[in-house]
Amino acid sequence: MTKVAILGSGNIGTDLMFKVMRLSNSLEVATMVGIDPASDGLARAARLGVTAISTGVDGLIAMDGFEEIEIVFDATSAKAHTDNNARLAAFGKRLIDLTPAAIGPYVVPSVNLTEHLAEPNVNMVTCGGQATIPVVAAISRITPVPYAEIVASIASRSAGPGTRANIDEFTETTSAAIESVGGAARGKAIIVLNSAEPPLIMRDTVLALIGDADHAAIQASIEAMVADVASYVPGYRLKQAVQFRPITPDEPVQTLIPRESAPVTHQVSVLLEVEGAAHYLPAYAGNLDIMTSAALRVAELLGSHPMPEEAR
Repeated sequence: MTKVAILGSGNIGTDLMFKVMRLSNSLEVATMVGIDPASDGLARAARLGVTAISTGVDGLIAMDGFEEIEIVFDATSAKAHTDNNARLAAFGKRLIDLTPAAIGPYVVPSVNLTEHLAEPNVNMVTCGGQATIPVVAAISRITPVPYAEIVASIASRSAGPGTRANIDEFTETTSAAIESVGGAARGKAIIVLNSAEPPLIMRDTVLALIGDADHAAIQASIEAMVADVASYVPGYRLKQAVQFRPITPDEPVQTLIPRESAPVTHQVSVLLEVEGAAHYLPAYAGNLDIMTSAALRVAELLGSHPMPEEAR
């Protein structure tokens, strides 16, 4: 069993703890680490027999058995992760970053899971990125994508202090990963905090501009990719059939695509929804569920591939 630590005892960290304990046959939660002794996550960890530490990364480093921990999930904030990474890298720990800090390479399990097995730090992009980048990649493996835009709509109740503090990082990180992982020449990301009551589950829209291409092949590629993501995020699904719309001559799409791009002729529209598994969080919090589910998948693979000595 690979021993892991979870930094951050908020919603994401606590849901991740439950996922590891309930779903993984290869990972063991050695400790839950926070900075608020009264947090629900630390209380639940203690009740489940998991070592609960309320003194942050300093407490983690000082704990008995720290040397046995191989992987550390960081579910704190982008700013905190920068410090946590610097502290833990000195001890040869592998970090899975669930913040938008993006110190390490972006990883989206259904797209590039096996490309960064030697990295000491990998970044899980964002909830919107985990939901939409696979679709952009599914299109780009069939035809070039000069421009892709995603809109992630999440329940306001599911956006805690960490999410709200990282809104700018969300858009920057997701936009960059749409290009570097999804394969779009230019990417844009938008997040919407939906205050509807009762809360709505996560909805995502992917809009991609393409040239002449085989629409049936694109649709089949998207459907196959959705099935891949659903294998580790069961609530992930297409909301309706993939749409293809011709671009009319009067649409100023040249302002969106790089100057050197070939002419675009169609817009591809993909509507998704993500329902959470409700291991700890409510089902409408699919935005958090997809992050913890993706991180779990990555950790299981990293645990089976020890980090090379030269990367420590």
